[in-house]
Amino acid sequence: MPAATARRQSRTKIHDKIQELSWDPTFATPVDKYPTDYTFEKAPKKDPMKQVLRSYFPMEEEKDQRVFGAMDGAIRGNMFRHVQQRWMEWQKLFLSIIPFPEISAARAMPLAINAVPNPEVHNGLAVQMIDEVRHSTIQMNLKRLYMNHYIDPAGFDITEKAFSNCYAGTIGRQFGEGFITGDAITAADIYLTIVAETAFTNTLFVAMPSEAAANGDYLLPTVFHSVQSDESRHISNGYSIILMALADERNRELLERDLRYAWWNNHAVVDAAIGTFIEYGTKDRRKDRESYAEAWRRWIYDDYYRSYLMPLEKYGLKVPHDLVEEAWNRIWNKGYIHEVAQFFATGWPVNFWRIDPMTDEDFEWFEYKYPGWYDKYGKWWENYGAMRHPNGHHPIAFEDVNYQYPHRCWTCMVPALIREDMVVDKVDGQWRTYCSETCRWTDKVAFRPEYKGRATPSMGRLTGKREWETLYHNWDLADIQKDLGYVRDDGKTLIPQPHLDLDDPKKLWTLDDCKGLPFPSPNVTLNEMSDQEREEFVAQYKAGGPAGRFAGRS
Repeated sequence: MPAATARRQSRTKIHDKIQELSWDPTFATPVDKYPTDYTFEKAPKKDPMKQVLRSYFPMEEEKDQRVFGAMDGAIRGNMFRHVQQRWMEWQKLFLSIIPFPEISAARAMPLAINAVPNPEVHNGLAVQMIDEVRHSTIQMNLKRLYMNHYIDPAGFDITEKAFSNCYAGTIGRQFGEGFITGDAITAADIYLTIVAETAFTNTLFVAMPSEAAANGDYLLPTVFHSVQSDESRHISNGYSIILMALADERNRELLERDLRYAWWNNHAVVDAAIGTFIEYGTKDRRKDRESYAEAWRRWIYDDYYRSYLMPLEKYGLKVPHDLVEEAWNRIWNKGYIHEVAQFFATGWPVNFWRIDPMTDEDFEWFEYKYPGWYDKYGKWWENYGAMRHPNGHHPIAFEDVNYQYPHRCWTCMVPALIREDMVVDKVDGQWRTYCSETCRWTDKVAFRPEYKGRATPSMGRLTGKREWETLYHNWDLADIQKDLGYVRDDGKTLIPQPHLDLDDPKKLWTLDDCKGLPFPSPNVTLNEMSDQEREEFVAQYKAGGPAGRFAGRS
């Protein structure tokens, strides 16, 4: 018998033996700690990967050795003398967020194990939990290395606090919290594994590392390719569970609900973040390199939607074709990534990294990849560059550059940047704004104790202070910056800057430059309006754009 065949048979025997260690107590009824509205009475029991720790640990140890070897090589090879500063600044935001979804994914595994009555799949989920802990660990180590060796560590050193109180980072926080809240299957399988890991890690852990390498950063590719190589096991776990759920007709309605919610929230958040990092954090403007839109069409539309999601229809599952097409429409025709990048740059005084202005070379590349880009966004970025140094003017958000500060989406927390798509509704006694009809549906219809006449007590709720601006309604901008902790050690110079010029103190914005500027909350203001005022305001807002333009102005 060939050695490889013997090893496979041996692994199968070990895997089968592991299942015998599982037992259900007969002396007491187990506590349903992580509830789900799904049922698995007819579920098949199959783990196609047959994951065994005996083979898992040596493989992961070798991968870790490669990661830490690359880190040592980067220090010895002076990588930080050559890496693009524009890229590294955006990593302060990215690396502040990404370990949190990873550790949330680890915490999500007990939810799935509790909800799915399948010892064979439990073994795979336990391995995935170890994977996710490893991922967050090597990502935190990467961030620590950047902090210690990059020319400007300010921002890296406060990321764990900053991402959870930042106008941009809080979007990522709610994304990761979706893995561990509400219905166990909705959160830990459909939202996390079926959509986030199977679809969006392609752009996150493949396309983004490619861009990092083009900017002289070969550490991020090493770390994140090590992460991505584990995703096939996670995809297998998710696929096993969804097939189990499809075996019971009662789950079909919930699956279709959750696919709509999970797809749209992943698109709204992940595309907003990774699209901005790739398109606006790079200095690589070769015409033959992929744009984010091109990468999305290849990795997500073709590889995920057409090759993975659509085949589920053979099981009778209704796939959200309309939302996939609208996600592409937003990226290609409605400028979603560019609107997000503009919003991030508008809010530079209340972040913890530096945002480089776009140059003529950037303009040319954007116009080549996204025809018509300059007419929509060019003038605003020219104003951003002209106002990058303090010279008697306010930060760009407080100057008249034909940009209306946007309303937040209550659901995904990315602002309603595509103005014509904004939806306003009164939910739980509060007027709320949404970036789209799907986000309104998620809050008002899907995340409720009843769905289409059936009780769904396990479903989550979207609660709390979900609009960042409400936390600082009408505060003075300088007081907000002090409260956030985004001030350098001299007690006056801001950590964020709308440029990369650190050598000349006269070019750096300070607290004094931001005093006397009240920061009102759009949502508080909206709720203070009369019905007629609100209707008129919403009509004007929806008539605005692109690039945040006021209605009637070009």
